[in-house]
Amino acid sequence: MPHWKNAIIVGASSGIGAALAKALTADGTQVALVARGRDKLAALAASLNEAASEMLAWVYPHDVTEIATVPALFAEITHDLGGLDLIIYAAGTMPRIGPDEYYTDKDAGMIAANFTGAVAWLNEAARRFEKAGAGTIVGISSVAGDRGRRGAPVYGATKAALNTYLESLRNRIERRGAFVVTVKPGPVDTPMTQGLKMPGMISAERAAAEILLAAKEKVRVAYVPARWRPIMAVIRAIPAPIFKWLNI
Repeated sequence: MPHWKNAIIVGASSGIGAALAKALTADGTQVALVARGRDKLAALAASLNEAASEMLAWVYPHDVTEIATVPALFAEITHDLGGLDLIIYAAGTMPRIGPDEYYTDKDAGMIAANFTGAVAWLNEAARRFEKAGAGTIVGISSVAGDRGRRGAPVYGATKAALNTYLESLRNRIERRGAFVVTVKPGPVDTPMTQGLKMPGMISAERAAAEILLAAKEKVRVAYVPARWRPIMAVIRAIPAPIFKWLNI
């Protein structure tokens, strides 16, 4: 029996989201694949269903910045699946930002995809899970949200906001029996990080495996991989005047 029967992955077309979909369907979980790229989703669903020898992956094209459409789409998906045990918000964007660039259009796009979209989807799940007294919410944040880094001010800010939002949801719905996992990956080899040289980068498949294990074991805040937990504890402890001059 699969650990979860029915799941939604928002941001499923590539990277960590696609790897999560592969791992969940391999375990027998029915998965709704949500992302903008209709063709990518269709190709992914076809490969997953072929590997599973049954219909486990379903396609729902959606732009996470179109938050007004979320309640109706969420209701449609949960009806089609026949329930919901797990939702993972894996959507996000990290456009390249120059060291002296302040480009509000890029920043607004990041806020919409990385944070506002997460709120729209996870609010729906929290309402459902709180009423049901069960269910798991997973939000894919980043180690970048632990400190204000000079290289990507708004990207880090969206992840910091997501961390606080997920903690708030946790404090609301865990009293009712549901569960919330905040995932903070280090560098992961995905289309978003393509071309970047980043230390300690892991594959999307490894990240997906560790994320699902953390969710199964009810780890509230999971660093992926685990070595980032002590590293980030040290980084968070660096005094602000010193951190300002460090390019880390």
